Amino acid sequence: MSMNETINREKHYGANYYKPLPVVISKGKGIHVWDEDGKQYIDCMSAYSALSHGHCHPKLVTKIQQQVEQLTLTSRAFYSPTLGKFLQRACELTNYFGGCPLNSGAEAVEVAIKAVRKWAYTVKGIPDNQAEIIVCKNNFHGRTTTIISFSSEPQYYQHFGPLTPGFKVIPYGDAKALEQAINKNTAAFLVEPIQGEAGIIVPPEGYLAECEKICRNNNVLMICDEIQTGLGRTGKLLACQHENIQPDGILLGKALGGGMLPVSLFLANKNILDVFKPGDHGSTFGGNELAANIGLTALNIIVEEKFSENAAAMGDRLMHQLKQIKSPIITDIRGKGLLIGIEIDPAYHAARDVCLALLENGLLSKETHDTVVRLAPPLIITADQIDSIADIVKRTIEQLALK
Repeated sequence: MSMNETINREKHYGANYYKPLPVVISKGKGIHVWDEDGKQYIDCMSAYSALSHGHCHPKLVTKIQQQVEQLTLTSRAFYSPTLGKFLQRACELTNYFGGCPLNSGAEAVEVAIKAVRKWAYTVKGIPDNQAEIIVCKNNFHGRTTTIISFSSEPQYYQHFGPLTPGFKVIPYGDAKALEQAINKNTAAFLVEPIQGEAGIIVPPEGYLAECEKICRNNNVLMICDEIQTGLGRTGKLLACQHENIQPDGILLGKALGGGMLPVSLFLANKNILDVFKPGDHGSTFGGNELAANIGLTALNIIVEEKFSENAAAMGDRLMHQLKQIKSPIITDIRGKGLLIGIEIDPAYHAARDVCLALLENGLLSKETHDTVVRLAPPLIITADQIDSIADIVKRTIEQLALK
């Protein structure tokens, strides 16, 4: 079957809510993937940071092969050998009391919302059904009906109502706006340390620390969504560690599954998790034995192979080289570690056109919000490979400048 036939079949039978680049990936190893015709590409998407370990990391491949032959799923109706070890490792690395094991990032956000609401009613004393959660404009926390209810992107919520109430939207990067938005019914502030889907938006230095202070002073919980930014991506294990803060809770996902399985966690302090009683929440697959083994192995690899340190060094190297590219096509380059956004001037080209040109030159990326090209390669990347990425971007921009 030809590549076009494969693409057309997926288009025909798949619901039309994705717009992939026209390439069929059939093999992956490390930072590279190959299409059905055998052409090699550098993967600078990493499945939106879910492939921080690279494709088919040998330790994860071995672990999944061993585990599927022994035990995969029992449900949480029983105890399993590895879940406790997985949760302990995650808590020790992040300094939290405990957590809720789930599958997708959106599930972790949903259980966090439930937790902070119940905390608001049973601990803080907010009248039932009156709790508010403050979020930021241009946020992205997932696609469930509750989560899209507090999106500021019309396409995410239009015609999916009625929407869920109880959320207040403020500008991102503005700590004073947070302080002014808090009232007696405010339960929590949910925030991304760096806004990924909004276009790799990095808030002003000191923003998160000031927000933490405001929340503490007002008995408001602070929850950081580290699903995309966490586990080494920005040069620290958690992006919020750049400002030395410890939110009341964090959300982890994507890289937690090592590119093998959907694995997510809501980690929090004891006063939050203690609001849950048996039956308050559940997940058939959340915390299954296979996922717990993969999650534990993924965490150990992140630490043992120094992903955070490599992301910091390689991110600096890539950022430095990208900023040497002088072209009116590029209006800004921003990010932290190996989460970088290249802002494209729409007067010259759409970001998707740049991504298509990069594809032709052997580099996989994806546009976000029409004007930004995202670069987020696996965290196992080497200096030589970083140089190759910079060279491809430079060559591509020079080619586009001639059109």
